Order: sequence, then structure tokens, then C-alpha cells
Amino acid sequence: MYFINDKEYKCSVELTLDIFNDKWKLLIIWDLLKNEKRFKDLNASIPQITQKTLSMKLKELESKHIVHREVFAQVPPKVVYSLTPVGRKLKSVLEAMSDWGMEYVNKHGKSDGNFTCNLTLKEHTEQTKKKTSKK
Repeated sequence: MYFINDKEYKCSVELTLDIFNDKWKLLIIWDLLKNEKRFKDLNASIPQITQKTLSMKLKELESKHIVHREVFAQVPPKVVYSLTPVGRKLKSVLEAMSDWGMEYVNKHGKSDGNFTCNLTLKEHTEQTKKKTSKK
């Protein structure tokens, strides 16, 4: 048995599923693997999520020690979100999930190729640099 915050788990998979119980948390972590971001930048990179939901999910991830929230004492206030060392350990898990998803689509569906989520982190970083340098 495992015990976290007075909650009992029969196996580590059950614990993991309890922490990542929705798609938003994993997408937020995937996005933060690329680099630290401000709230508005996270919201822009995941346009399907509402600000209220994003705020709630960030707080949940922070309480689980996966996301770090840094507040800078300046006017206007600046808040930056990044992954903790525990959060960064999810990189290989999420890359494996991305690879599995691409393989599944190739066998059972189709893609127009416009899903940046399916890019490796290295490819995404290179693509972002190209877009930034063109502006």
C-alpha cells in the first residue's frame, strides 16, 4: 500500500492516475517541458482550455509538487510557471505517450501534420526558434 496525504493507494499506477486524472494536466506539463512560461503564454499555447480551468489545474499541479510558481515582486506583478525536478522526470513518459499516439494515428487514423504536440521537444524548440526569427 501507498499513502499520500492520508489517501491510500493499492499500487503506484493508481496513484499516478489519481494525480493525472485529466488531459489538461498532461498538456500543461508537456508545454512546460519546453520552457518556463507565464500564465498568458500557457493559455495561448493551449487555446482549448479556459483561464479558470488552467488556473485550477496549475494550482493542483503545484500542490502535487510537479509545477513551481514563482512570483516576482514588481509592478505589474510577474508570475512564472516551471516544472520541478519531479515534473521534469515526466519528459520520457510524455515523449513515449506522444510516440505511441503518432503510431496509433498512423495505423488507425489520419493526420494533417499540424499538431505541434506530436513534435518531439527538440523539434518543437527548433520550430519555435524559426518562427521567432522570421518575425
